[in-house]
Amino acid sequence: MALGEAELMVFLEELGIETATKRHPAVFTVAESQVLRDEIPGAHTKNLFLKDRKDAYFLLTVAEDAVVDLKTVHTVIGAQGKVSFGKPDALQELLGVTPGSVTAFGIVNDTQKRVKMVFDAGLMRADLINGHPLTNEATTTIARSDLLRFVEATGHEAHVLNIATPHTT
Repeated sequence: MALGEAELMVFLEELGIETATKRHPAVFTVAESQVLRDEIPGAHTKNLFLKDRKDAYFLLTVAEDAVVDLKTVHTVIGAQGKVSFGKPDALQELLGVTPGSVTAFGIVNDTQKRVKMVFDAGLMRADLINGHPLTNEATTTIARSDLLRFVEATGHEAHVLNIATPHTT
């Protein structure tokens, strides 16, 4: 059974990791969540749950305005061939979340270590990083170093790679 928000918070607390969580109406896209920017400090994220042709899974966490080239990212993240989005049932099975709630915190539910956790190097320059705490009805702020410590505490390696380009308008 996948951990939920309350169990995630206990896990973080047991690691001695301090976080701040703000409750809000459910948001399903980066665009919907942008109204919260003034209320929540730090870098905001978008997350891509991907799989390659050999059914290897990847969770990419990047800054909300970053652009990821899905045609070439496989060459950076170590995928076997081009990647596509993972199906909702795999997302639920591996990370314990549904579409719209994808988050780096979901790696806590990948107890079989089937998902490779990849952070964009640009995002990891931020001191504070925000993500959904396994529900899209809240946003949790965590220090960059604590986020990396959290990932390692789940038994995963936190890969920090240049996988995105900043969005330019």
